[in-house]
Amino acid sequence: MRRIMTDIVMRERIARLKAERRAVILAHNYQIGPVQDIADFVGDSLELSRKAAAIEAETVVFCGVHFMAETAAILCPDKTVLLPDAGAGCPMADMITAEELRRWKTRYPGRKVVCYVNTSAEVKAESDICCTSANALQVVESLPDDEVLFVPDKNLAAFVARRSRKKIVAWDGYCYVHHHIHPADILSGKKAHPDAEVWAHPECRPEVLDLADKVLSTGQMVQEALRTDRREILIATETGIAHRLRKENPGKDFLPVKENALCANMKKITLPKVLSSMEKMKPRVSVPEDIRRRALGAIERMIRL
Repeated sequence: MRRIMTDIVMRERIARLKAERRAVILAHNYQIGPVQDIADFVGDSLELSRKAAAIEAETVVFCGVHFMAETAAILCPDKTVLLPDAGAGCPMADMITAEELRRWKTRYPGRKVVCYVNTSAEVKAESDICCTSANALQVVESLPDDEVLFVPDKNLAAFVARRSRKKIVAWDGYCYVHHHIHPADILSGKKAHPDAEVWAHPECRPEVLDLADKVLSTGQMVQEALRTDRREILIATETGIAHRLRKENPGKDFLPVKENALCANMKKITLPKVLSSMEKMKPRVSVPEDIRRRALGAIERMIRL
C-alpha cells in the first residue's frame, strides 16, 4: 500500500509540474508500463520527435534513450529537452561515430549514406538522408544511385537489401536486443502457441525474419494490433511494447518470444527519475547549431518523401 501511495503522489507531482513547466511527456514504446501510463504520447522515436516539434509546449520530457532526445532537440531547438537519465544511451548508436563514418565514406567516394534514425546527431549530420525501420526501403529506393551506404544496423540493411535491386553496403552494427533473438526462440514460441501469429521487428536477424508471419516496426505493430482478428500474437522485439499492445487491445494476447529481450537503457527511466528531472530541469539535451542544421537536413529529406 505504501508503494502504491508513493506512485500516486509522484503522478500528482508530475502532473502539477507538467502544468507549471508547460511540458509534454513523451514515452517510447519500449518504456516500462508506469512511464508509458503518465505520458502524453507513446510511440516510436521519430513519431515522438515530430509530436514534440508540433505541440505547443516549452519543455519536452523524452522518456527514451539519448539519440531520441537529440532528435527532438534537432526538430525543436526552441524547446527545452529533458532526458530523465543521462546514462540512457543506445549501444547500436554508439557502434558508429562521425569520425568513423567520415573515414568509411572515403572508401566509397560519391556514395550516398542512408542513416538509421537510431544514431547520434553527429552521424546524422554526416549522412545524406535518414530512415526509420518502417520506411527504410522507401528511403533507399528514393535515391537514384545503384549502390548506397547504410548505417549502422546491418540487420535492417539486410532486410532492405532483400527487397531492393540496389546494392546495400552495410556498417557492422546491430541492436543487441534484437540480434540476440534467435530462430530457436521463434520455434519454441510456435511450439508452445501453435495458433499464434509471429511478428518480428526488422532489426532482427534475417533468419528470424524468415520465420515470422509479418515483419513490422513498432509503430506498424501498434496499427496491426488494432486491425488483426488474431487473438494470440508472438512478438519478436523488445518486451516493453507488450504493455501498450495489451492496454490498447483487450482480449488479445501479445507474447514475447523471448522474455529477457530487454533494453537495459530503456529501463533506466522510472517515475522517480521523471519527477526529479522535471523538478531540477535537467539533464538537458541540446545539439550544437552547426551539427543540428546538417542533421536536420538529413531528417527533412526523409520527411519530404
